Amino acid sequence: MKALRNSFLIPLALVLGCATQQRPNIVLVLADDVGIEGFSAYGSDSYRTPHIDALARSGIKFERAYAQPLCTPTRLQVMTGKYNFRNWRAFGVMDPTERTFAPLMKAAGYSTAIIGKWQLYSYDPPEMPDWRGKGTPPDRTGFDEYVLWHDGHTEDKGSRYADPTINNNGKLRKEIVGAYGPELFADHVDDFIRRHRDQPFFLYYPIVLTHDPFMPTPDSAEWKDPAQRLKPSTKNFPDMVAYLDKAVGRLVATLDQQGLRQRTLILFTSDNGTHKSIVSVLRGRTVHGGKGDTTDAGIHVPLIASWPGTVPAGRVSDDIVDSTDYLPTMMEIAGAVPPPDIDGHSFAPQLRGDAGHPREWAFFDYNPQPGHDKEQFPHERLALDKRYKLYDDGRLYDMDADPDQQRPIAEGQGGAEAEAARRTLRQPLDSLLVQARARDRR
Repeated sequence: MKALRNSFLIPLALVLGCATQQRPNIVLVLADDVGIEGFSAYGSDSYRTPHIDALARSGIKFERAYAQPLCTPTRLQVMTGKYNFRNWRAFGVMDPTERTFAPLMKAAGYSTAIIGKWQLYSYDPPEMPDWRGKGTPPDRTGFDEYVLWHDGHTEDKGSRYADPTINNNGKLRKEIVGAYGPELFADHVDDFIRRHRDQPFFLYYPIVLTHDPFMPTPDSAEWKDPAQRLKPSTKNFPDMVAYLDKAVGRLVATLDQQGLRQRTLILFTSDNGTHKSIVSVLRGRTVHGGKGDTTDAGIHVPLIASWPGTVPAGRVSDDIVDSTDYLPTMMEIAGAVPPPDIDGHSFAPQLRGDAGHPREWAFFDYNPQPGHDKEQFPHERLALDKRYKLYDDGRLYDMDADPDQQRPIAEGQGGAEAEAARRTLRQPLDSLLVQARARDRR
């Protein structure tokens, strides 16, 4: 039955007699480990991101986009449109029976590629064999092409930055001396776009930046000395943010050069908050990186949508978006109907300038186990609206007044608005908890 549900897809564009050329290209860019405080478009006082700022000015900037606090949980939700409790196995592992958005986009008439980070096949080291080699290798995900870092066992992943190790469609290149991983990935992005300029394409671009270790980039002074290129330091983080911005600028420039900018929807977001060792300033407020935590610093991420001529320029949206929403949104843009068993909500109407039916809340089932320390990364379940966040154990926080979650609001002590939010959020939270706990008992 599950296989039947996951294979359900109606190419709506074919039903409507829509020509292939009329479907837009779609590029989904997923940055690695950087929250909203990393972008001047969102008010960062610590970093300048002019290319991403320009992307925001050309389209819609969403102020309330959320991800899970760690990379694998978010990436599973992005690629399947489902909450983690429906398909979670272990950290760094994707269930081999799971259907990603790749074959769905292919069925809708798109050429598909993934270029960047994988890390969903095998995470456990040899001495911890429980989940070793039990995930999904990239050649079984439905993408026509892939160029990836960390596609195999963790100990074989090599560097993603200087002298990188990269799997190019099954050809593994180890320790490419003198090269810089993000630059090689950008080269492959350019090549894919040029080769597919005359047909609809879907490019999933999970950029490896700005994940630790914090290494020099080719634009850093330290890069000139090969001995310094693999020496990590948090002082390199601003250069890594700048190179992430540069990669986005290069993507946009390539689309412009190929005459594809007005035929291409770009979605830019991130998989979780910034590493805890990084301290930034956002609109005058000091922000400690929240990666791994369900605080605002751990789950509040950028989301920018740009499609000149279709997405209204210069808009700012207050609508809630979470990481399950990309699949149904792209399906709608592609003129196809998503599988019926997903949790995501399409925000495609907002991209066209309509009000749509935005979320009233977002739900999180955050469980990095097995694979991570339970004390450092505990299993947490919660729901949030535009102001309040409610955990399954009853903790309620006012995210406007207490973004670091230092002062839980006791029941009956937060005033009428807080109590109304508690009741409202309790309904979807309890409903989904019933399903999640039923899954836990399997």
